[in-house]
Amino acid sequence: MRMLVTGGAGYIGSHLVDRLVTLKHDVVVLDDLSTGNIANLNQVAPQIRFVEGTILDSNTVSSLVAESEVVFHLAAAVGVGHIVEKPLTSLITNTKGAENVIDACVEHGAKLLLASTSEIYGKTGKMPMSEDDDRVLGSTTISRWGYSTAKAIDEHLALAYAQQGLRMSIVRYFNSYGPRLDPRGYGSVVANLVRQALDNEELTVHGDGNQTRCFTYVEDTIEGTLRAALDPRGEGMVFNIGNNQETTINDLAQLIISMTGSSSKIRHVSYETRYGRGFEDTKRRVPNVQRAAETIGFTASTELKDGLDRTLQWWREHYS
Repeated sequence: MRMLVTGGAGYIGSHLVDRLVTLKHDVVVLDDLSTGNIANLNQVAPQIRFVEGTILDSNTVSSLVAESEVVFHLAAAVGVGHIVEKPLTSLITNTKGAENVIDACVEHGAKLLLASTSEIYGKTGKMPMSEDDDRVLGSTTISRWGYSTAKAIDEHLALAYAQQGLRMSIVRYFNSYGPRLDPRGYGSVVANLVRQALDNEELTVHGDGNQTRCFTYVEDTIEGTLRAALDPRGEGMVFNIGNNQETTINDLAQLIISMTGSSSKIRHVSYETRYGRGFEDTKRRVPNVQRAAETIGFTASTELKDGLDRTLQWWREHYS
């Protein structure tokens, strides 16, 4: 089929493009390279069409969607640090950009896969997080919650159009990691800790480090994405795409130190030091993965240590 991947030069997007090419689909990538890297597409460059452009350009988006049967919308401003530092740019990209993509899918009859985020759930204390759970957010004066709100608007828009006939599905990613992570740590605690460990620097852990996350290896992320997009049983639905094995950030840091043989020590710093006054974090984030397992047959299978081993191997090959 003819596939369009917005944000296809990014970390997750490029892995998705690889898989689509392997499956013999015709792939077009739209990316403005603001955080994506064209080198991520080197392996498949001769087999795809790359368009450098932004999802904020409705004419470009519409013309590309018109040629597509399935649209994977992954382009977004992500990463808590980025959202806090550039709240206005992030909000516009994540709302107006998504609106352009969704509108084009409606106009041209393309099927949509909308990539969303576990940030949707906010700071709820209910675990595990199920797709239909209430969202619990902080004040609008805390810019961190703007990301969750913007992605929720995207979901509402797609789901509203689904009631009028749009074929779509939504995936919420939980802390994906793997090869091609941005070495600057853009949006990834794994990338930050790996870089620091390999450079024998102090590993920066925010707060007391007892906050937990569920880390999902990128191959699992892509498998869940493809199943949600292409399995008719997933149409009109929202899926958590993640591993449900909980890990504290302290334990993650210790594991990375051990696996790299680093001489680094862990340094705990306050959230205010990095993100400014009033920043709020979530203590736990654990997905309920039952819906994905039962509806589209997806279960994340990669253990954290195995995924980190592959990530470290790639990192050494590209950044040593």
